[in-house]
Amino acid sequence: MRNRLLGEEHPDTISAMNNLENTYESVGKYAEAEKLQIEVLNARTRLLGEWHPDTITAMNNLAVTYKSIGKYADAEKLQIQVLHMRNRLLGEEHPDTLWAMGNLANIYQSLEKYTDAEKLQIEVLYARSRYLGEEHPDTLWAMGNLAVTYKSLGKYTDAEKLQIKVLDIRNRLLGEEHPDTIWAIGDLANTYESLGNYTNVEKLQIQLLNMRNRFMGENDPHTIDAMENLSITFHNLQKYPDAEKLAVQVVDARGKKYGGEHPKTVKAVALLGSFRFQAIINTSGTESKKKGGLYLL
Repeated sequence: MRNRLLGEEHPDTISAMNNLENTYESVGKYAEAEKLQIEVLNARTRLLGEWHPDTITAMNNLAVTYKSIGKYADAEKLQIQVLHMRNRLLGEEHPDTLWAMGNLANIYQSLEKYTDAEKLQIEVLYARSRYLGEEHPDTLWAMGNLAVTYKSLGKYTDAEKLQIKVLDIRNRLLGEEHPDTIWAIGDLANTYESLGNYTNVEKLQIQLLNMRNRFMGENDPHTIDAMENLSITFHNLQKYPDAEKLAVQVVDARGKKYGGEHPKTVKAVALLGSFRFQAIINTSGTESKKKGGLYLL
């Protein structure tokens, strides 16, 4: 309607297009969002100039969409441009500049440029801690993002230290049942797993599974994933019957939710098969020892 009455380059038409692309992105229609965002960016560049704040915002939005659809090189190119412009116009410690820096760091993560991501994320965390305080939600997200990069770089102890801090603050401010706290539990459990600290992993994953069961239900995908992760931990701790019992539940839940041929169901079946094969090997090994024989794996 606005396109027909006002023309496609009228500010109200462009705003309507921008709102529609936000809706497309929120429901996962990234191809449609991309198409509209390119139109919005072109129109704003032509009418307002590329240095106008609205043009830079359109550029940022398109970069975020490029990342969502896996066009990481295109996303990187645009986001570098956004960061450069915001640095010059607003200064390096302005909130919008810090968001651009964080977005570029996330793109670097996707491109496996972890050292570049780390450098930017340290800057973001330092600035947010100084201006917002270390318990501000934006600071905590910066802390969590840096921990993920540390983990990718194999700096597990540094990641652990940050994630313990994030979990402690979220527990205290939000409570242990808040979604952000639950995500923090999962992140720390993953780092403990990388460190081979399976006893701590088990403790956190049991807590996580109980919470997801209670708040999301046993058939929620996140609950099923938590169940699968705990089954792997049980296996690593040589609690084979517990591992197999949970793996059977995962196969059943995914089969009902996705069908038997879905990749997630196939993965669950393969995991259960590997657990049962290991159980056979363990039983065979025990029998060989009882007979005085030597069993080699």
